[in-house]
Amino acid sequence: MLLFNTQNELVSHLNSVSNKETSIGFVPTMGALHEGHLSLLAEALQHNSLVVVSIFVNPTQFNNAEDLAKYPKTLDKDIEKINKISKDVIVFAPSVDDIYEGKTVSQHFNFDGLENQMEGKFRPGHFDGVGTIVKRLFEIVKPTNAYFGEKDFQQLQIVKKMVKKAKLQVNVIGCPIFRESNGLAMSSRNERLSADERKEAAIIYKTISQAKDLFKTKSATAVTEYVVKTFGKQSRFELEYFQIADEATLLPCIRKSKSKKYRAFIAVFVNKIRLIDTISLN
Repeated sequence: MLLFNTQNELVSHLNSVSNKETSIGFVPTMGALHEGHLSLLAEALQHNSLVVVSIFVNPTQFNNAEDLAKYPKTLDKDIEKINKISKDVIVFAPSVDDIYEGKTVSQHFNFDGLENQMEGKFRPGHFDGVGTIVKRLFEIVKPTNAYFGEKDFQQLQIVKKMVKKAKLQVNVIGCPIFRESNGLAMSSRNERLSADERKEAAIIYKTISQAKDLFKTKSATAVTEYVVKTFGKQSRFELEYFQIADEATLLPCIRKSKSKKYRAFIAVFVNKIRLIDTISLN
């Protein structure tokens, strides 16, 4: 398996092994890989001539320095997991200096309001950081197809918007959420949970699944009240937000419309560890 630590080395290699007919699949990650990431790799391998996975903890998308410091970094284990899927995957694990070239700052983006909802409200500057790193990685790898998990659905919509506005020739593909046996959405942050916390965190998916059932007959306001009340009874879990939104605009649902697709979004703290999840409602 090939591992590159600088963009120059990666670009040189890709130029030497690709031509106009080569399809490059790309899976951008921050490492600490789990089955969800590996499912994106499997999808990319199935549909592309070459597959690149990046492992890079991007500092500009963290508005919490403690969260950045504690984010798991497990490159050797990640490489082992990738090898089990395929030895043909190209791994790109650059340094911060290599990516940002001494200027670790975000570019400012206008995502037509997508950045102002949910995560954007509670993590100032987060999506400027996401847009900056994804755009930079796309410029380096020049992928045909890029794969993202739907757990970060808002991020997925923002990447699609950035690609459209920047007129990048990349097909952005959203892939289903992978869940642990208790329903908890797989996340690198799950590794920081204790065994009990990980078990009890099943309440997140259980609650949004119930919200989906309720949304069939209840208003968005009534469903939100149910979720808030449910977490209000939990001593271990702190609800940061729950929002039912239009999938296309991410604007809150005020009154249901049969012509729109809705999705529930949730963020919960467990012992200062932040977990997010989402579910399609119709």
